[in-house]
Amino acid sequence: MAGNWKMYKTPAETTAFFEKFRPLAEKSEHCEIVICPPFTNLAAAVDAAKGSHIHVGAQNIAWAKEGAFTGEISAGMLRAVGVTHTIVGHSERRQYFGETDATVLKRTLAALEAGLTPIVCVGERLEERESGNTEKVLVSQFQGGIAGLTEAQFAKIVIAYEPVWAIGTGKTATPEIAADAHRAIRNEVRAKFGKEAAEAVRILYGGSVKPDNVKTLMAQPEIDGSLVGGASLDAVSFASIVNF
Repeated sequence: MAGNWKMYKTPAETTAFFEKFRPLAEKSEHCEIVICPPFTNLAAAVDAAKGSHIHVGAQNIAWAKEGAFTGEISAGMLRAVGVTHTIVGHSERRQYFGETDATVLKRTLAALEAGLTPIVCVGERLEERESGNTEKVLVSQFQGGIAGLTEAQFAKIVIAYEPVWAIGTGKTATPEIAADAHRAIRNEVRAKFGKEAAEAVRILYGGSVKPDNVKTLMAQPEIDGSLVGGASLDAVSFASIVNF
């Protein structure tokens, strides 16, 4: 269960969140919990999560180790802060900041090389879904952004399916729609990396996940967790999703 805070909260607000969230999630050992705050809050989050089983992740990662890349943060910098995970290729990075399948692969490789767990995002836009191209888009994003990994590398990643039309819109893919997309992704995994890899990989659903719909989503065998946006900003709300 991962929370993506996007561009919200200060370091002080991050500390306050963890003070409230930790006791609510301390017995939640049925899943891995990852919280991804903005870069400026990572140190506060790592400090506040110490001694718990909550992991802290970044929202993005540079593909280069260092250099003239203004505004980017490298894997080594993230490791030094104490981060264990990173989101890669979120739809907002693709939509607003020119992220491509090729750069998703480069960032994923950089994360893996540093020992971080990448949460690699795929998903279709509304017009792609309405024109019946959902599976085509998912296959294309998989082929361009994930299929370039070796089997050993692939075994260390998490995939997140997030229909762009359901992010922050209040629209949620029905559990059946989500499961169909997850099945299509898993079929690609099976074809490229084999049956065992397809069964082992965790595919998270992201797109307006809330306390009141998480249970029906998680009831689908194809859905292995969730990547939560807005609902992860509130400690009680996110705890109830984690403890679905």
